[in-house]
Amino acid sequence: MSDAIISIRNVSKKFPGGVTAVDDVSFDIAQNEFFALLGPSGCGKTTLLRMISGLEMPTGGQIIIDGQDMAHTPPNKRPTNMVFQSYAVFPHMTVEDNVAYGLRVTGVAADETKRRVAEALEMVKLPHLAKRKPDQMSGGQRQRVALARALVKRPKVLLLDEPLSALDAKLREDMRMELTRLQETVGITFIIVTHDQDEALSMASRIAVMDKGAVQQIATPAELYEQPKNRFVADFIGKVNLIDAKVLQSKGKSIICGTKALGKVELPAEAAAGSDVSIAVRPEKLKISKAEPKGTTLIKVPGTVRDVAYYGDTSHLVVEAADGLNLQVNVQNDSRGQGAGVERGQALWVHWQPQDSIILTE
Repeated sequence: MSDAIISIRNVSKKFPGGVTAVDDVSFDIAQNEFFALLGPSGCGKTTLLRMISGLEMPTGGQIIIDGQDMAHTPPNKRPTNMVFQSYAVFPHMTVEDNVAYGLRVTGVAADETKRRVAEALEMVKLPHLAKRKPDQMSGGQRQRVALARALVKRPKVLLLDEPLSALDAKLREDMRMELTRLQETVGITFIIVTHDQDEALSMASRIAVMDKGAVQQIATPAELYEQPKNRFVADFIGKVNLIDAKVLQSKGKSIICGTKALGKVELPAEAAAGSDVSIAVRPEKLKISKAEPKGTTLIKVPGTVRDVAYYGDTSHLVVEAADGLNLQVNVQNDSRGQGAGVERGQALWVHWQPQDSIILTE
């Protein structure tokens, strides 16, 4: 990547006891990109972020930031700044003193400090709270103070370690939009670590999905959701139905698969005859009907509704089909008071278009 601000080259991190937290990871992050490291707890994403910041040293490989190998550069000399999950704001200082702290300890002149603190508070929409103490503020406001304190140092890269996990659901949603706006406003590279798929999908321009210390796939949110590389990514990003199948025949740009629950189905995909695959289909791609749907190309299966969960705008159904196959179906609640219009124990048909299926070979 020609405009890379960060290049990770074959980076590994092993801890005492033989634990490999990060295993030979390589990728680039572009200038002014909002990049997410996403994965379950223990996948290595936070360790990787800490190595970029200099708080951890890699066991092997290179971390290059803005063209410089960071092997012997301490954290305070790197063009990065970090915002932690716990905010880490000083409770005894006012908001403006919290934001000014990093500039004062590095000897920035008083006039320059005052100007840059005002700019940083304006960025996070907190100039009216400059004289307040953190305990007089909400969780979201304290998080914005932490952001301002990081941004006032004018780093080339801002590192965010689970910055929204301590906030309640509504505030988290508001802060996602705030962070996206802020990144576009300041025009610097943001790297966020999160285990929350919605958080990564809604904010990042690209996402690296990690598992067991390795990067499984790097792509845009839409690519990850619609074109996952393997079962782990498909299952981790949103909800998905995974159906085991065997490729019976390959016909150029299509294959015929055999499955227990669906029988033989023809799908637009390429895979070798005789190979084991998974058919992945997202819950919102599935439709329901009381009568058997017409259409020879539709994939369709009868079943019984086993569970209905109401979420306001949608209802989530679990439909039990043949051979113990449980299909998750999202239904839009588009008429007031009706919900999904189905109930537990109801018999119906589930169907979808073949092109809405994803074939996974890994």
